[in-house]
Amino acid sequence: MEHAGVALVDPYKIFEKIGLSTGMRVADLGCGRTGHFVFPAARIINDGGVVYAVDILKEVLENIKSRSRTEGYDNVQIIWSNIELVGKTPVPPQSLDVCFFVNVMFQVKEKLAALQEATRLLKTGGKVVVVDWQKKVGTLGPDVEALIDHTKLTSLGESCGLQLAEDFSAGDYHFCLIFNKL
Repeated sequence: MEHAGVALVDPYKIFEKIGLSTGMRVADLGCGRTGHFVFPAARIINDGGVVYAVDILKEVLENIKSRSRTEGYDNVQIIWSNIELVGKTPVPPQSLDVCFFVNVMFQVKEKLAALQEATRLLKTGGKVVVVDWQKKVGTLGPDVEALIDHTKLTSLGESCGLQLAEDFSAGDYHFCLIFNKL
């Protein structure tokens, strides 16, 4: 069953841009209650790969766990962690192909630490994908004061060893940044 959020951000379009494929190891950092990127990614990477669904809220993870069981996703692993604490996410360092932050950065207080944690988890050449709300007044989404400009995120990413590969509109209300780990 597809998530209604596909109308706002289509994960498959982003997966196509980054070349998500069978056997990859990915993490959705701040995965949220619905697993908007978790389950589509799990379908693509199949049994040879793994999707780590990471969140700080245990009740969110219970929803993901329940859906994983119900729908037979054996390649989804639930991880309870604070992504703002570098070195604390219990995923092997330098083991991931992709880390996703989807509609998360506007909520993260320690954005640099979250990007450093993603960088720590990535293999060399791996990708960090940030999808978040565009900073526009009077649109859907969070209060504009809570939003971060994507140029600031680009600067933060570069400061922790990431190189911006793409910056594009991910829909009417979202931007997408794709970074490569150097």
